[in-house]
Amino acid sequence: MTHAHRLEVGDTPPAFTLPNDSGTTTSLSDYAGRRVIVYFYPRANTPGCTKEACDFRDSLAELNGLDVDIVGISPDPVDKLVKFREDHDLNFPLLSDADKSVMTAWGAYGEKKNYGKVVEGVIRSTFVVEPDGTIGLAKYNVRATGHVARIIRELA
Repeated sequence: MTHAHRLEVGDTPPAFTLPNDSGTTTSLSDYAGRRVIVYFYPRANTPGCTKEACDFRDSLAELNGLDVDIVGISPDPVDKLVKFREDHDLNFPLLSDADKSVMTAWGAYGEKKNYGKVVEGVIRSTFVVEPDGTIGLAKYNVRATGHVARIIRELA
């Protein structure tokens, strides 16, 4: 089992370019000079991930008002991400990290507890990358419910 290296406030996050649900790619550098939430979730169209994605969707106007963009990343293939977006009218890019290399680099993949057992998998995590390119907020093992409201309170 791998222990994830965790990012902390002030760190420079690893760069990425991944395929997205629009048939192109999205890079962290696309958001240079802006504040962006990068969040990692285990699987599209599962109850917790759907709740979290819909919370981000429903909060997008408020987040954009705080000058914050959103990017969601999971190991799902692009076709599943397209379906997830369409099923729930998601209004921000969903990226496919099929080999989990970006998740691993960000500390969002590795050892975690699941129903009391230690397993290796996606660690539900949320980061705020500041306009200067550093981590402004790093949350690991977040709960899907109520999580977005907490992030907004911390950013406001």
